Amino acid sequence: MSTPAKGATKKEKKKHIPVKTSLNSPYSNHWSPLEREHKHFILNTLKVKLSAVGLQKQRVNRFREWGSRRRSRKKESKPTEEQKPAPDPAESVQTPSKPTEPCWSNPAVRKQLAIGINEVTKGLERNELSLVLVCNSVKPAHMTCHLIPLSKTRSVPACQVPSLSDTLAGLLGLKCVLALGFRRGTEVFEDVVRAITPVVPPLSVAWIPTDSTGEAEGKQSDTVKGQKRKLEERSDEASDASPLILQPLKVKKIIPNPTKIRKPKKKGKQKCLSSV
Repeated sequence: MSTPAKGATKKEKKKHIPVKTSLNSPYSNHWSPLEREHKHFILNTLKVKLSAVGLQKQRVNRFREWGSRRRSRKKESKPTEEQKPAPDPAESVQTPSKPTEPCWSNPAVRKQLAIGINEVTKGLERNELSLVLVCNSVKPAHMTCHLIPLSKTRSVPACQVPSLSDTLAGLLGLKCVLALGFRRGTEVFEDVVRAITPVVPPLSVAWIPTDSTGEAEGKQSDTVKGQKRKLEERSDEASDASPLILQPLKVKKIIPNPTKIRKPKKKGKQKCLSSV
């Protein structure tokens, strides 16, 4: 902690330095290594399928008028209520609405994919994905570590594929593809999911046992999309699965906050007895 300068004012000396406390997890999740042959197989399968489907992001070029010019033009060309012409119903129907955002070549196919870390995270939380692929070029690396326990608890096969972004970004018309997820019940990418799933290595999470049976995983995958399961239904489904064992956390050392302003304890009011 830096000491205040000699010529510092009273306000600078009394300036409170905020201290944020945070808890670090004692467990470190890592992606299971993928074999080199399987890596080339996954990338070639995705490349062939996406090129056959022809899914690509199309950017719409727009000329945007800046604020000052736009306001001046509005004031000059703003007609009065008497000068306004009557609206023609035929023109209002025929004029198509201009696209304001970049669109995709095939929106129906785009809805069957979850592209990006945020979309993949939402899809896993809602139990909508059947396969997750993550690029190893994500920096910092902990941005995708939360996808490991999410995929494990939802029984979704997931793995980290090297050079995933370099291979698919150009095909999809994007700058980068850090995460890619396939939604459940996809008709277009069903063969891709079936081909890649046996190659994906299993994930290992410290607080989740690895000897879970396949029946329990199948039951979790049949849950309804976007609905919160009740505790009673969850207990019935997880009755066959092995129980989760949570390990207690141990606090090594507690360090008090040195910048915390502690108020002195108030002494009890002494009752003064008046002498009679």
